Amino acid sequence: MLSHIIHDWDEDRCLTILGHVRRAMDPAGRLLIVEMVLPPGDIAHPGKMLDMVMLVALGGRERTEAEYASLLSKAGFRLTRVVPTKSAASIVEAVVA
Repeated sequence: MLSHIIHDWDEDRCLTILGHVRRAMDPAGRLLIVEMVLPPGDIAHPGKMLDMVMLVALGGRERTEAEYASLLSKAGFRLTRVVPTKSAASIVEAVVA
């Protein structure tokens, strides 16, 4: 499980982190990523402001579900679902592709 880790980094560093996770995990395991998942379009969401902060402060970013699917695919995972929570964060679930 990675909680509020992926949004801190640019895509290359995320791929490095996810690559290490993939090599270390059981092939039948599930990766859980707790992050804000941005809704598409102009829907208001607290993660959209945090997206700007992450970009300026750390070079990271918040992502949409489609962006998580793409990032995870590049790292050898398949996004299986995004589970919303009562908070602004969601749980992104992935398995080894």
